[in-house]
Amino acid sequence: MSISTLSKLTVPLNSSQSASNQGLLMPKLQYRFRVSLENFGVSTPTTELTKQVVDITRPNLSFETTTIDVYNSKVYLAGKHTWEAVTLTLREDVSNNVQKLVGEQLQKQFDFFEMSSAASGSDYKFVTRIEILDGGNGANAPTVLETFELYGCYVENANYNTLNYATSEPVTVALSIRYDNAIQTPQGTGIGTAVGRTVNTAITGGGST
Repeated sequence: MSISTLSKLTVPLNSSQSASNQGLLMPKLQYRFRVSLENFGVSTPTTELTKQVVDITRPNLSFETTTIDVYNSKVYLAGKHTWEAVTLTLREDVSNNVQKLVGEQLQKQFDFFEMSSAASGSDYKFVTRIEILDGGNGANAPTVLETFELYGCYVENANYNTLNYATSEPVTVALSIRYDNAIQTPQGTGIGTAVGRTVNTAITGGGST
């Protein structure tokens, strides 16, 4: 098979929609990622958490539906939005670095000895950064393909999971992280970048006059 035919291994598109000689682009890979937490806990650095990440869910955004009754029809508009909590799973290390930082963060949110809450969210909220990477782990730093930055984070649920005589799996702790807002960086790659809003007849169902 000629190498030139590799460009045909994709979905057929009009010439105006894609280069005629372009096949499928390399996909982003799930296992090439990095998670970092800023202002999490008290101890520094928090890079021990980054090294012990097992997995994390990506942000999930939903909109409430606003229903407008008009004569004999209904029109649906996007209402308030909600960012769903993400789940971060961490391996616990024998030096208790993960355990210590997680405990410090929970203690910042609520003093379990004095049974008292923090004065404000700014006393305990942190930033979560989820990066999708490309490249190796050698002399050259990997390329950051996409970054989700989650602002106003706090731990909504801490699950210390189970211990089991019948397995050799590492001990893990799963954190459900609630946050106020999320954007994608760098600018121009997704959520958080301003876009123009124009009336489109293909969307509104209107025709030419």
